[in-house]
Amino acid sequence: MMNEELLKELKNISILCVEDEDGIRQTIVSTLKYYFKEVYEASDGNEGFELYEYYKPKIVLTDIQMKNCNGLEFVKKIRKTDNETMVIMLTAYSNEEYLMELINLNINHFILKPLNSKKLNDALEKYLQKAVKPILLCENLILDLQKRELIYKNEQIIHLRKREKDFLQLLYNKNGAILKYEEIEFELWNDKEMTSHALKSFIKELRHKIPVNIIKNIPQEGYTLQH
Repeated sequence: MMNEELLKELKNISILCVEDEDGIRQTIVSTLKYYFKEVYEASDGNEGFELYEYYKPKIVLTDIQMKNCNGLEFVKKIRKTDNETMVIMLTAYSNEEYLMELINLNINHFILKPLNSKKLNDALEKYLQKAVKPILLCENLILDLQKRELIYKNEQIIHLRKREKDFLQLLYNKNGAILKYEEIEFELWNDKEMTSHALKSFIKELRHKIPVNIIKNIPQEGYTLQH
């Protein structure tokens, strides 16, 4: 069994399950609902990608062999703009024929079918360990996700509010791509409307806190991380 702390962490995370066999998918989804607040499901890669784009789940659990759009094609679409979402591949046999492709697609974890709770626990614990590791935003500036603070030149500590920490993490996860206004509203303002005034004051306050200028505005579009 997974420890209580980890279970609590997962309750705030969303997951997408893509599997074309209805019976198997229903079994997996009902297991996932025990761990996660939001569980989305799709029966092939095309439907999966639509749901991924709409809901932006933190974890994608997908079968490789599927009719219409298979797991590899589906993950390729995700990886065009997103290297951060955790991808867990379900497979009925060993992956030798796909191995190089899977390595290039940065797949985080493989689970050999049938899926059981031990295999799922191992994959989810791996996700959680990765999710709380400190990240280097730029030279001399580290974001500690667990303590919710920035460490500048290994000496100055800057405390962040949850929304500030989430914003910097989202910027980092974009891997140089633009974090769009709609994504910021969806991820950080939840169901509330984000006015341009609210966003501007949020960014102004955050820039004021950070000793180096790492937040670059792309007019009409959003923000990127300036290294």
